[in-house]
Amino acid sequence: MNFDQLFKSFNDIKVGVIGDVMLDTYWWGHVDRISPEAPVPVVALDKRELRIGGAGNVALNLVALGAKVNIFSVMGEDTDGRTLDQLLTDSGIDTSYIIFSHERKTTNKVRVISRNQQMMRLDSETTADLSKTVEDALFDRICDFIQKEKPAVLIFEDYNKGVLTETLIRRVIGLCKDNNVITSVDPKKKNFFTYTGVDIFKPNLKEVKEGLNIALESVTLEAMKEVHNRLQKELSHHISFITLSEKGVFYQKDDQAAIIPSHIRNIADVSGAGDTVIAVASLVYAATRDVELFSHVANIAGGLVCEEVGTAAINKDLLLAECKVLIPS
Repeated sequence: MNFDQLFKSFNDIKVGVIGDVMLDTYWWGHVDRISPEAPVPVVALDKRELRIGGAGNVALNLVALGAKVNIFSVMGEDTDGRTLDQLLTDSGIDTSYIIFSHERKTTNKVRVISRNQQMMRLDSETTADLSKTVEDALFDRICDFIQKEKPAVLIFEDYNKGVLTETLIRRVIGLCKDNNVITSVDPKKKNFFTYTGVDIFKPNLKEVKEGLNIALESVTLEAMKEVHNRLQKELSHHISFITLSEKGVFYQKDDQAAIIPSHIRNIADVSGAGDTVIAVASLVYAATRDVELFSHVANIAGGLVCEEVGTAAINKDLLLAECKVLIPS
């Protein structure tokens, strides 16, 4: 594999990302005392930081790898929405298809951090499903994008915040099939079995256990193959790609299956690792149609971003260097 050529090819790939975008707010501080008002630490604020989260972080990872990215979501007509839209635009993500609605609040997760440890999180959000009017408007924009831009892949990033409704999911998957667009999904519990017929289904192990209601006491290749079979009976999808935390990743397409062990890392924060994994997997598959290769590359990428505190996009040069060393030829 010529990894330099592969990574260069990312620049020619168009990708759509649809799902729940959110603003990640970080309040960094230090603790010297306990409050006299209640038995809680007093955090003296040192700095504030705004980052792109949720489906926006998937898009951010894709842009970091060189892809051309459009994002589809619904945000509130509020200050957080305007701030997030500006962050996305400044990062090179096309936000022209985003809908701003007075019916919703823009999701903002405020994390209070001291000594690189999260002490508290405050969430402001709307989690109800989109109204039919807004859903139809978003679907129309996706239709327009696919007809005009002819993307290689569309990624569903579901955080159970209401943008990805059951009817919208089914309509968009059907649209992509009609237009030969690859579909991949990072699912959550609510719509877990709604993504019938997608190309890449990427849950984590915890989500699989909850979705299938199984204990799965040992993570062996044979056990994971059985998981794939059970998922396929429900979803009729093409590829299972399951992240196994410290055990690595599992993939299966037809009879081709393997568990790829994780690489030793200094783990600082797992936030956003799934966003990176789905972004890298989808992009490499769009470029190569090679399931084993995208699993290796995504496995490395997920580990790399876990070395950073908070949500962070993958470093393309670092990922390229690690692929050359860690992936067997």
